[in-house]
Amino acid sequence: MTARGHKGRGPASFHPGVEEEAEIILTFDDNRLASVVFGQFDQNLAHLERRLHVVATANGNRVTVKGTPEGSELARRVLESLYDQARQGVVLSPGDVDGAVQEASLQGTLFSSEEVPVPGLTSFDQIATRKRGPVRARNAAQNDYIKALKKNELVFAEGPAGTGKTWLAVGYAVSLLEQGQAERLILSRPAVEAGERLGFLPGDMRDKVDPYLRPIYDALYDFMEARHVDRGLQTGMIEIAPLAFMRGRTLTKAVVLLDEAQNTTSMQMKMFLTRLGEGSRMIITGDPTQIDLPPGQKSGLVEATKILDGVEGIGRVTFREGDVVRHDLVRRIVTAYDEATRRGEHVTTPQALPGRRA
Repeated sequence: MTARGHKGRGPASFHPGVEEEAEIILTFDDNRLASVVFGQFDQNLAHLERRLHVVATANGNRVTVKGTPEGSELARRVLESLYDQARQGVVLSPGDVDGAVQEASLQGTLFSSEEVPVPGLTSFDQIATRKRGPVRARNAAQNDYIKALKKNELVFAEGPAGTGKTWLAVGYAVSLLEQGQAERLILSRPAVEAGERLGFLPGDMRDKVDPYLRPIYDALYDFMEARHVDRGLQTGMIEIAPLAFMRGRTLTKAVVLLDEAQNTTSMQMKMFLTRLGEGSRMIITGDPTQIDLPPGQKSGLVEATKILDGVEGIGRVTFREGDVVRHDLVRRIVTAYDEATRRGEHVTTPQALPGRRA
């Protein structure tokens, strides 16, 4: 991969207020990998243009970037990072472009001019599974999350939907299973109805809790082959454990994931936390702004994070609306709801709609 560029100074050097423009040309060695970097119909380049306010024009295995000197240089680092990821077999998406932009931006702010950066220190951390390969953090919060998962036996992750809390937790758990560092994956979630009345659910215990655990299943199938997931469920390597049935157990050599933890009561959370056994890891995720417990009931997640703040061996990562990585529209939706909450506006519940019986 080669790069060359020049700055178009001209009148900009003599007239204040005229913005300087730079042009950088990148030539990638592999045409196939270059097309992966650019994306289908150059969607990744289009996303890069929107994020950095540059103009990126692709021609074969070459891309020309025009914009401010700072923007063009940042775009160059982003494209080089994406090319390295493509060489590792990563199928790139606009979300990966967002991650590369944040990573490249941090590279210029983590060190003062007197410090010499250590190679690789500014790179976002990653996890790897056999099916999906390396998965790199897409923002600083996800980077902190992955580091916390690797460092601590117990990790709390709080934040809005779409930030990757559950998805990355499942990916990390699968990586530990595949490396032999854990023998079991135990999935749990409080069965609290979010306003709907599901009524009687037929079937065995797994059938009854499946609707509540569907997001975790989706993540499992992302990181593992379907046949391996099904075999793991049959052999007990992957276990579905309703929160109410965890009492009295001691979980050893396992990765234990509690999702939607904001809907646990104080007693349930304390009971769950004390199930941790030797050689196990515990990951607890939830969104304190979406508590579906009855009015007046205290959230076990909110209480636990306050009580356990500063306890050695426990990590805590808080995601914000700006950390949403699912889709640009999801980020805008979350931001709009947060702004409405700050203004004191309330969303009308179905029970309060005119003509509807409570």
